[in-house]
Amino acid sequence: MPKRTTVQGSLKNYFCDMCQKVIGFTFDVRLPRYRGNMVSLINGYYVNVDGVEYPQDQIRFILNGKPPRTFEELKSAVWEHWNYQDAATLLILKDGGLEKGEHTVIATVSNYEQYGYRPGDGPMGDQYKVDNVIVPTAAGLGFGGAAIPMVQVIE
Repeated sequence: MPKRTTVQGSLKNYFCDMCQKVIGFTFDVRLPRYRGNMVSLINGYYVNVDGVEYPQDQIRFILNGKPPRTFEELKSAVWEHWNYQDAATLLILKDGGLEKGEHTVIATVSNYEQYGYRPGDGPMGDQYKVDNVIVPTAAGLGFGGAAIPMVQVIE
């Protein structure tokens, strides 16, 4: 399993061809699991760049040659798989993107387990987890790998 979820050297500004301007920035992430994952099980990401936390409505997920999608849209991708060896890309919507230079990036994924359904309404039951989704709101909270800061450079 990767020790860091962010891929070194992948940070760059995102130019929208249709808009003819930079609408955000991207970086690649790896799945912090020992095997692949169904895309519909991804709830969201905690993203913090240079101390700024980005809410879920500003984050898009890019994988398997598909256009950027919200995490709400991913819920219906029940047959799409994120292979263990593949990196996905997170697009963070931010007018003008990031300035050139070094940036500290933290990313933590929130996803459901895929080992079958455990009935029950309490905190250990899967329906409880479905009804009370925990999307990371601070580094190290929620499901997924450790939120280890990584310094990346935009040239």
